[in-house]
Amino acid sequence: MKQLVIFDLDGTLLNTIDDLGNAANYALEKCGYPLHALSSYPFFVGNGITRLLERVLPEDERSASNVDILRRYFKEYYDEHNTDCTKPYPGIPELLQRLNDNDVKIAVASNKYQSAVEKLMHHYFPNVKWGAIEGEKSDYPRKPDPSIVFDILSKIPTPKAATLYVGDSGVDMETARRACIESVGVTWGFRSAKELRDYHADHIVSTVDELTEIIEHPLVL
Repeated sequence: MKQLVIFDLDGTLLNTIDDLGNAANYALEKCGYPLHALSSYPFFVGNGITRLLERVLPEDERSASNVDILRRYFKEYYDEHNTDCTKPYPGIPELLQRLNDNDVKIAVASNKYQSAVEKLMHHYFPNVKWGAIEGEKSDYPRKPDPSIVFDILSKIPTPKAATLYVGDSGVDMETARRACIESVGVTWGFRSAKELRDYHADHIVSTVDELTEIIEHPLVL
């Protein structure tokens, strides 16, 4: 049994894509820019809100000042509407409760800004005990820099060999690799199994049952 499981948020625990896309489109519309189909947003997310807003802007409009303006409108909308369409992936609430019941520590490591991460965790998983809830902060860089993982390990001291990192993107797999943590890529999120393979996921799963098996009966790599 693993002792600590660190989860990515968007695309791993929660399907947040419609609320993210609606907030970004709101910001684009406020500033007079073209909107994007919600089906495009899985390719824009993964590196935090700043990078999301850079990507949705027209290429010749991607200045820091334009991103700052968009970010204000994005947060204005997202802070109010980030639970409109978002849902946990099937089986995730039950898995988290099972880990709590088995005394496996759990944590969240997200590139989303901290206040939104905390709101979503408490809204969707009100009875789950988290060892750490970590989002984007000013004092360390975004994933795939491993600082967020090291911060979690400082709060929940655990041998790396007893720790598992779970995410849905190449950013997550690279974060785990840089932290020297075993990784699981999930295919129910925003990116492809090919991306997970390309970024050297130690395991790739398509169901929560498969993930549970890896957590509870880990193999020696």
